[in-house]
Amino acid sequence: MAANPANLWVLLGLGIAGILLMTRKLKKTIREDFGAFVEKLQLLPPPQPAPPKAPHPLTGLTFAVSDVFDIEGYVTGFGHPDWARTHEVASRTSSVVSVLVEGGATCIGKTVVDELAYSINGENKHYGTPTNPAAPARVPGGSSSGAAVAVAANLVDFSLGVDTVGGVRIPAGFCGIMGFRPSHGIIPHWGIIPASASLDTVGWFAKDPNVLRRVGHLLLQVPFGVQRNPRQIIIADDFFQLLKIPVDRVAQVVIRSTEKLFGRQVLRHEILEEILFSKVPSLKQLHDKKSNGEGRPSSVRLLANIMQLLQRYEFRYNHGEWISAEKLNLDHDICALVNEVMEIPDAEMEIYISIRNEMRAAINSLLKDDGILVIPTTAYLPPKLGGKELLSEDYQIRSFSLLSIASLSGCCQVTIPLGHYEKCPVSVSFIARHGGDRFLLDTVQNMYTSLQEQADLLVNSKSPHKTDSQERSAEMAKEKGNQAFKDKQWQKAISYYTDAIKLNGKNATYYSNRAAAHLELASFLQAEADCTKAIDLDKKNVKAYLRRGTAREMLGYYKEAIEDFKHALVLEPTNKRAAISAERLRKMFQ
Repeated sequence: MAANPANLWVLLGLGIAGILLMTRKLKKTIREDFGAFVEKLQLLPPPQPAPPKAPHPLTGLTFAVSDVFDIEGYVTGFGHPDWARTHEVASRTSSVVSVLVEGGATCIGKTVVDELAYSINGENKHYGTPTNPAAPARVPGGSSSGAAVAVAANLVDFSLGVDTVGGVRIPAGFCGIMGFRPSHGIIPHWGIIPASASLDTVGWFAKDPNVLRRVGHLLLQVPFGVQRNPRQIIIADDFFQLLKIPVDRVAQVVIRSTEKLFGRQVLRHEILEEILFSKVPSLKQLHDKKSNGEGRPSSVRLLANIMQLLQRYEFRYNHGEWISAEKLNLDHDICALVNEVMEIPDAEMEIYISIRNEMRAAINSLLKDDGILVIPTTAYLPPKLGGKELLSEDYQIRSFSLLSIASLSGCCQVTIPLGHYEKCPVSVSFIARHGGDRFLLDTVQNMYTSLQEQADLLVNSKSPHKTDSQERSAEMAKEKGNQAFKDKQWQKAISYYTDAIKLNGKNATYYSNRAAAHLELASFLQAEADCTKAIDLDKKNVKAYLRRGTAREMLGYYKEAIEDFKHALVLEPTNKRAAISAERLRKMFQ
């Protein structure tokens, strides 16, 4: 009997609906980790010490590591399946990872890196390109692409990468988060696959400047010291001319923030290329040698070439034999460094080493102990996936020119997001002298809120009608946070309250509510910082005093905790919680 045409249409419709449903489920699965991870795992921190000892400094935080860090029992993949296939599992965990876990953080997985961690683009044909949460149609930047995406997508609180010629700074800029490249040689590299020893540094990503700083203090093992404000902030005017977006969109944010926080006298404008040429004799020597009567090349461009040559030379020294033996189908750039005979004469290598040493001395002399050099992180907005822009000579020259300053001098650099331009993240970079890592982290923490406010003001200066809409959106985000809090979804609540703060950073309730969620996760330092901000905005916020008192008590700051509970009682004399807490602490510690 012939089938009923109506039934056929029903069956066809059901089949299409099923396909669409499965496609949506597949896309949802893919989107859940944005393609950031190559392997999920769990390294749990040790138990908390008994009171009155302070909890571990990174308690409640989660992190991921780029797949160049050894973890005991797992193969370190280096962005290529053949590397994983031909290497044994790690017998020990990288010392950097161990320090973080012992410090209270939980490691949840390994993230994608570019093929052999070599490129700055973030594309990997073997494991897929992680999706940039801030601009999904554009590259996430590399080489630590997955680590940056994991933070940008709120999958972890922070992550680890390696920055050789921009492996942390570029993806931080492209994904709209913070990325820190420490001073060269200050963090041990045991248990990490090397790329270029003279350029490699362990770096980390975070969205929250407090988290960035806490991780830094633990990894750097810096001694206690009083925070210092910068006495000079130097804008490298010539480097800002490399930008492919309006210069003022980045430079004016820093200038306005500096003037508001520290006064106009702290600002200086310099032509960095002239300083380097006059303070780095070996660079001038190489300059003159390369000119050959055909006009002198840009010293900044020359620095970019030196950095790339060192990267290629040392990478080939470390891994060329394995790559040749495996006869791999590699990315074009990697093939070039393996297949081409590249012998740098000893005399020229000595010049490169001299340039590196003299550059460090020049930057240190320029900045001293309390100066910050300001340059763009990237010249371009994040290029489109598979775009020709990635291969253009102009893109390469501008990118590596900006990256070469910290890579060659070994000074520390941090990438700071400044909102969006044409729906893509933009950022700025601060550089401090070699060894000035704590000062740089403190400066970021002190200036971060002001920089975000000035970026928003600059973007919205021609669109005042956006304010009401943003405040309404902020309230909606807060309400979602409140519901998540009631459902005991603490991390989700923090994410919503953070969204509310981004939309309206002048509402004390948002900070106080986020502090409550941090307390539930035992993130006491973050809770204290949020409560302090809430109190700055509203001196009569009783809940903020109570929550800060609780956080300080857990951190062992008993005297300050008592003062907070007493202040809450002054504002609200009938508050039983404040009275009980203040009396209990008074009996115990006074």
